[in-house]
Amino acid sequence: MFTRRTFHKLAIAAFAKINSTIHGVKIGAQTYSFRDRDLDACIAAMKQIGLGAAELFQGHVEPKDASKLPSWRRNPPLEELRGVRKKFDAAGIELYAFNYSFREDWSDEELARGFEIARALGVKYITASSNVSTAKRLSPLAEQNRIYVAFHNHSLLKPNEFARPEDFEEALAGRSRYLAINLDIGHFTMAGYDPVTFLEEHHERIITLHIKDVRRNPPAFTPFGQGDTNIRGVLQVLKNKHLQIPAMIEYEYNGADTIAEMKKSYAYCKSALE
Repeated sequence: MFTRRTFHKLAIAAFAKINSTIHGVKIGAQTYSFRDRDLDACIAAMKQIGLGAAELFQGHVEPKDASKLPSWRRNPPLEELRGVRKKFDAAGIELYAFNYSFREDWSDEELARGFEIARALGVKYITASSNVSTAKRLSPLAEQNRIYVAFHNHSLLKPNEFARPEDFEEALAGRSRYLAINLDIGHFTMAGYDPVTFLEEHHERIITLHIKDVRRNPPAFTPFGQGDTNIRGVLQVLKNKHLQIPAMIEYEYNGADTIAEMKKSYAYCKSALE
């Protein structure tokens, strides 16, 4: 039986959750947007802006010293990572996914430990700027752990990197349903493709979106509404088709103040959903 004190605590916790779902579309942030500050300051900034969902950038939890990364990947501090989840929970922010970019030169042990990290963080989605060839090694691990690995695209058309629709097709075809897509609509636009059409045709395999604006020629990141990315079209597809795919704002252009620019980006998304 709940005591009055327990009920009061639960009520406060429920009230504290930040709701940034607009017309049925969950808007959040890739915490890479706050790469200019540490994790605690990042969480405080998200609370200030009113963003209630996060995709955690690996740089916010990995050691800054690159020479320590291989050891960290083989022996991740799981208790410390559980504490990271508690910080998001206490702030009322849903930790939706962890960005952990598996690469083909990683050992089998390093790949496997990535799923332990995800469990410690309490997430069932990993987003990864990975190699196309790595999908073969990740497929059985994702299936075994029942944790999704969603591949992230960039704009450079390079062998064994994700940029084209064909790269996603090659990685996913005939493999575990736990392999998926993290579509970066800005990079996809910069590479010369239409994110609206791709979303409409492949939404069943997309588990999260990165929302940013870009100019195609010359290539550049821009404030929302000043580039060639059809952000409005993408968000309207999510709204009109009732797709449960979070739209994570990723701030990449050079602005004067991160919080101010993220507020502008969030306001643009709200307007685009009207």
